[in-house]
Amino acid sequence: MEISLGGKVALVTGASKGIGKAIAAGLASSGARVMLSSRKLDQLEGAAAEMDGETAVFAANAGDPAAAEACVDATIERFGAVDILVNNAATNPYYGATLDVDEARFDKTFQVNVKGPLFWSHQVWEKSMRARPGVIVNIASVGGLRAEFGLGVYNVTKAALIHLTRQLAAELGPSRVVGIAPGLVNTDFASVLVDNFGDAMKNALPMKRLGEPEDIANLAVFLASDAASWITGETYVIDGGAGVRSVGVAS
Repeated sequence: MEISLGGKVALVTGASKGIGKAIAAGLASSGARVMLSSRKLDQLEGAAAEMDGETAVFAANAGDPAAAEACVDATIERFGAVDILVNNAATNPYYGATLDVDEARFDKTFQVNVKGPLFWSHQVWEKSMRARPGVIVNIASVGGLRAEFGLGVYNVTKAALIHLTRQLAAELGPSRVVGIAPGLVNTDFASVLVDNFGDAMKNALPMKRLGEPEDIANLAVFLASDAASWITGETYVIDGGAGVRSVGVAS
């Protein structure tokens, strides 16, 4: 199946590296015009320079609703609409027992991982998708589907994002809202987990390798396309088969 996103406009948060960069590149190479957003302009410009297709960049803090509005406005001014929103940006400033988290890091995790996707979705809905139905893709985590030590706070935010996906799908039709729950992917964001658990995880997986950002990007491009036009409200696990053997750590 050849997927074409010609004529579509995409906005990807956390797009300067890792999974977000790979998704932006995949959308662009499939024909979409893509706005890349993250906090650091120089990293965005470097990422965009490596991509095929038409791209633009806008520096914005994913946890700041005002920045979300400014980025959505800039995307519509540049490209005319937002047909695809990928809520990829996330943070994980705390590792440890869930009850030991301090308020500041708890609040930051929820600010970026839950409040961010909600308010970016709100801006895109009000300014574009209400009149021109589109697709919202939320990048969650397999951690949102299970309990594990150390990542409890992060995983609670991803569980919330999975439910937010379902809730918004019920409210925003005929626009579609879908989720992706990656397992351990080889990125800078997950480098501590890769360095400490990567070899054991890889050896236990049926696929015998960790995920790469492009694995997630391929699924995101499909879900954003008309080939998935009857899919909404679901979150898809992509973890190399970790769930088959109940092994692994979250992305």
